[in-house]
Amino acid sequence: MSLKSFLIATTFFALSACQSTAEPEPQGIELAGTWHIEVIAGNPVIDYSPAQLIFSQDGKLTGNNSCNNFFGGYSIQGSSITLSPAGNTMKACVDALMDQEQRVMMAMPKVTSGQIAKGKLLLKDASGKTQFVLSKL
Repeated sequence: MSLKSFLIATTFFALSACQSTAEPEPQGIELAGTWHIEVIAGNPVIDYSPAQLIFSQDGKLTGNNSCNNFFGGYSIQGSSITLSPAGNTMKACVDALMDQEQRVMMAMPKVTSGQIAKGKLLLKDASGKTQFVLSKL
């Protein structure tokens, strides 16, 4: 074997040894920001509804549940998500928005996981049923 062939083979071997065969670790979902609620537990929101979830970097959850503003917290670890609403304002709105507001508040504590699909954030319950379809604002 010539010196040139030896050097090429050695370099190839050294470079191939540097390649990692480990699978990349899954990345967590980036929630931070304002998300418009499009669907709640299989029901589309009312046109022009202000319903939204706002996730801050420090674990605070705020937003609009269709009629009133709410506040609380959230936690995320990988694809596991917990939403913990703590309270909301109490103004009255038209019946349709009040009904939708109740669906938002009832669905939040059911959320256990999330995934991004086709640019939408899907928040699901323990059985895998989608509780929210959200789009980033």
